Amino acid sequence: MKHQIIKYLFFNCLVVLLAQSCGIKKFIPEGERLYTGAELELDTIGEVEGLKEVKVELTSLIEPNPNTKFLGMKPGLFFHYKAQREKPGFIYRFLNKSFGEEPVYFSEVNPERVEELIVNRLDNNGFFYSRASSETILKEKSASVNYTATLQEPYTLENYEVDMDSLPIYDELSDIVKKSPLSKDDRFDLDLLKAERERLDFNLKQRGYYNSNANLFIFEADTNQYKNRKFDLFLRLKKKAPKKTAIPYTIDSITVYPNYSIEGDTLPLSKQNITNVNGTDFIQNEYYFKPELLETYILFKEGDLYNANTSRVTSNRLSSLGSYKYVNIQYSELDTAMTNGKGGSLAADIYLAPLTKRSLRAEIQAVTKSNGFTGPGLLLTYSNRNLFNGGETLSLSTHFSYESQLSSGDNSNLSSIAWGVKGDLIFPRSIPFSPKKFRYSVPKTKISAGVDYLRRSQLFTLNSINGSFGYTWKENRYVYHQLDPISVNYSRLSKVTDEFQQILDDNPFLQRSFEQRFIAGLLYGFTYDEVSDLDKEYPIFFSTNIDLAGNLFSLIDGGSGTILGSEYAQYAKMDVDFRFYLRWDREQTLVSRVYAGWGVPYGNSETLPFVKQFFSGGPYSVRAFNIRSLGPGNFNAVSEDSSTDYFDRSGNLKLEANLEYRFPIFSYLKGAFFVDAGNVWLTGNYEDLENDQQTSNSSNTLFTDGKFESDWLNEVAAGFGFGLRVDIQNFVIRFDLASPFRVPYQPKNDRWNVPFFGNNGNKATLNFAIGYPF
Repeated sequence: MKHQIIKYLFFNCLVVLLAQSCGIKKFIPEGERLYTGAELELDTIGEVEGLKEVKVELTSLIEPNPNTKFLGMKPGLFFHYKAQREKPGFIYRFLNKSFGEEPVYFSEVNPERVEELIVNRLDNNGFFYSRASSETILKEKSASVNYTATLQEPYTLENYEVDMDSLPIYDELSDIVKKSPLSKDDRFDLDLLKAERERLDFNLKQRGYYNSNANLFIFEADTNQYKNRKFDLFLRLKKKAPKKTAIPYTIDSITVYPNYSIEGDTLPLSKQNITNVNGTDFIQNEYYFKPELLETYILFKEGDLYNANTSRVTSNRLSSLGSYKYVNIQYSELDTAMTNGKGGSLAADIYLAPLTKRSLRAEIQAVTKSNGFTGPGLLLTYSNRNLFNGGETLSLSTHFSYESQLSSGDNSNLSSIAWGVKGDLIFPRSIPFSPKKFRYSVPKTKISAGVDYLRRSQLFTLNSINGSFGYTWKENRYVYHQLDPISVNYSRLSKVTDEFQQILDDNPFLQRSFEQRFIAGLLYGFTYDEVSDLDKEYPIFFSTNIDLAGNLFSLIDGGSGTILGSEYAQYAKMDVDFRFYLRWDREQTLVSRVYAGWGVPYGNSETLPFVKQFFSGGPYSVRAFNIRSLGPGNFNAVSEDSSTDYFDRSGNLKLEANLEYRFPIFSYLKGAFFVDAGNVWLTGNYEDLENDQQTSNSSNTLFTDGKFESDWLNEVAAGFGFGLRVDIQNFVIRFDLASPFRVPYQPKNDRWNVPFFGNNGNKATLNFAIGYPF
């Protein structure tokens, strides 16, 4: 009854406001008429194709735009007028600020100007000798305009060729024109001709024409040969074009300064500091970078024709080394006169300003988790950016954290201590492959090793050692690869308390997950990412990861299923993440995401290792539920102890979907509305483990409720929420408040919930995180 009354009052208020917005004529000043818009009609003389597209383009020229209509009314204009009163009141001030519009009067309209714009645009599109006219429709308090454009049959291209000359640039132009997107029967289009000039300039700069410029070219259209509105297009250089713009340049010398300082002139003058490698001079006061390695990142050589693209890619490669904060390639003209028909010469100087070689960083952290653990942390990182004078980066880090569970009852004394040491050594080249095989960017070889210790009071101690060897590289601006042919992890569970041993005994699935101490195999990741390209209105993101483990061990273990006395894991795991972004007006974005992951144990394994299983819920997943509080399936742990049922909430199959609308509020503050859905499940045959569970006197229904079956849609968790994000130069602090409207672990007929107001499951979950969820 209460909700019905609120809806009734809201509906009546809306009707009253909209009805009042119809009566805006009384607000229009004396001598003014409200501009209500314009119509455009096209007449044609002769055959004209693509009229729909032409009309859309011409309509965009009509200005100004009238005030916005909604159901035949102008609420934005009404709110503006109401807010201009002496005492408008809070509501009208708010509505005007949020939705109000300044009135558009007919006195601001210039039909003659619009006619000129229409005729000019028609000329630019080949509709020469077309006309435009207008008719004004005046009413008591409003006015509109009807425009008419009479289109002649457009001129179309018959032939496109170069008006040849003796200069060598004309031979190059003739070759470039053969691959032109302009083709016979194309309509004359000034924008296409401008794009063609840019294409010509781009291609010439790849063929040695250092001083080429798009403004050098001129097109001449000849219609004298035809009587059926055809034209021939001729390309030539402008008569006043400088001579040096029409000659190719070769690179006469290359000089590299590997330790250049941008604070002052530090160029060494002594010839003793010069090292020549394959015709390239390296000059450095102090030995900073090995010349024989640095030379492999430079893609142009002495005697090559100048190539702007090769120069740009070389600059990107040198920047990606990780050793330099400043890379600048400068060219100096040595000879701009024609010499034996060979053109001019360039001297290339490459200035490289190093980053600070060594750095030490300390971070004090405060961590709070959804399972109640809170505490401080310390992170120390040492970096050396040029360890062996070949751009190698050494990173050594250590971390320590202490967490305690802030809750009463049985969980009040739980605490966690964790520490670890990790080392990464990155080589800016592919060992043992040559970096010259990768033109777009420098591939990197990464060697990692680490040790971790975790002590969870009243439960267990976990020690682990990990190491990997692999490569990362960018194929182009969108495609990124990561390949770790060697990835090894060894973990050992010790000091198991009676409480945690009982958890393992009651859950054979979890027990088998912890018994697999060795994880060794191959990892591959592929990413296609257009999101950083702000020019794309509909960018996509796609990534997939493949994880194969245990196959090599299975060939050498002799059938024992162990390596060095410890059991190893054998499985195949894959995940796929796809996102579609729809961008429009003022940073507004609608993001849709679909994620799927599946892991299959086989051979030596009955389950996935615990650290390789999927979980759902939390700030980067289904945000209406706490981290790792969902699944598998409709499983609902009987224990109220969050520190123990935490281990049950995992599976080897994960499906998830998200929809999020992002919008700006003001300055650095952004907002969002979102819907999340997903869960994890168990797949495969776990009969032996089920039998073990049935004899463990456990009331757990993990295998029964957690299996992925045909009615899996009934076990999908879903939630709705809204968020605030502080976004300062891509550093994002995120707060998301969400509530479920579908709770899978409730009884089958009682899983739907009213977000934020229902009594089915948790009412709301606040997520705090760094960065966007996806």
